[in-house]
Amino acid sequence: MSPNQFTNRRARRFAPYVLWRALAVLMAVAAVAGLVFGLSDAEPVAAQAPAAAPAPSGPKSSQRAYDAQAAAADPATPGLVQPIPFSHAIHATDFKIDCLYCHTGTDKARMAGVPSVEVCMGCHAQFGGDLAGVQTLTKFWNDKQPIPWDQIYRVPEHVKFRHNRHVAVGVTCQRCHGPIETMDKVQLTKDTIWWPWLLPSTKPEMGWCIDCHRQNQASQDCLTCHY
Repeated sequence: MSPNQFTNRRARRFAPYVLWRALAVLMAVAAVAGLVFGLSDAEPVAAQAPAAAPAPSGPKSSQRAYDAQAAAADPATPGLVQPIPFSHAIHATDFKIDCLYCHTGTDKARMAGVPSVEVCMGCHAQFGGDLAGVQTLTKFWNDKQPIPWDQIYRVPEHVKFRHNRHVAVGVTCQRCHGPIETMDKVQLTKDTIWWPWLLPSTKPEMGWCIDCHRQNQASQDCLTCHY
């Protein structure tokens, strides 16, 4: 077989492969061109707006509720700014909620304690959802976390003050806590008594407590209040 015959035979053998590869290249070019021209003619897709937050459930809160919340969150209002702007004034005065409803067990226990998140949500799952403070409360509830309130009243560790004994004999909350039902933020209220020897005692100092015990014929034994 001559060299020319061998070359022609080889060319005929590989011709189909060359043809298929050429067709494949042409199809790929056509597809890319169609994609490019198709995109250029397509209408732009508008960016999807973020989903709106669900509207708070329940009726809209009163302006009085908004004002009380603002006062409780205002650093200028006497008292500490708490994690939730809670107003005793609107709860105890406007809505006439009894102290023992929130401070459950104060008439039976040594400590008054603070309401659980569950107690608060018992009411505010139904209304107040448009208030920022209630929204913060709801987040604590959903996260299953306690509210980190800042403590206002604290007695030394060697003092045993029992709320239940004071409640049992009719001592009002206001006697020690001042007009708590009017406060938008809990604060220490000033009350100073003067002993006959012209020495002052300020609430909640020991002398102030002893003076109250004397006025009400309560025990003044050291072990009554000290461990």
